[in-house]
Amino acid sequence: MTRIPVSILMLLAVAFLATFVLAAFGLPAFVPPAFVPKDETLDQLVARAESARPEDRPALYIEIARQKAEAAHKLYDAGNAEAANTALPDVVAFSKKATEAAISTGKRLKNTEIALRKMAEKFRDIKRTVAFDDQAPIQQAVDELEKMRTDLLSAMFGKKRSK
Repeated sequence: MTRIPVSILMLLAVAFLATFVLAAFGLPAFVPPAFVPKDETLDQLVARAESARPEDRPALYIEIARQKAEAAHKLYDAGNAEAANTALPDVVAFSKKATEAAISTGKRLKNTEIALRKMAEKFRDIKRTVAFDDQAPIQQAVDELEKMRTDLLSAMFGKKRSK
């Protein structure tokens, strides 16, 4: 039998105790750096994203894009395709900002790619429910989101350039 050093056992005990105490008081054990308060408006979130640290920007920009995509989804469900089509460029623009920030910092690449994939899937589903005339802008947004995903995947798994 291998012996576990006492210091490792002590660290495990402290970590377990800290998690238990935090849970007992209803506090989360981990608060992500891009925590978005529920009462923060979209304009406040945009302002915060512009002034945030570069490594925090991908999460903030993708949250803005997600909220705009949700608003567009609600407009499509309500039958207001014209208003929803005007929201699509914002979704693409903030997704692009998130992609660029993630690639330039090398942070949150995976999370950004996953969020873009989910948004593209959502818009593909929406496209199937709208009139034929309203499908072109949705398909264009999906194509741009997929291009961003490809760029992120290339940044994650592509060949590393030597300097």
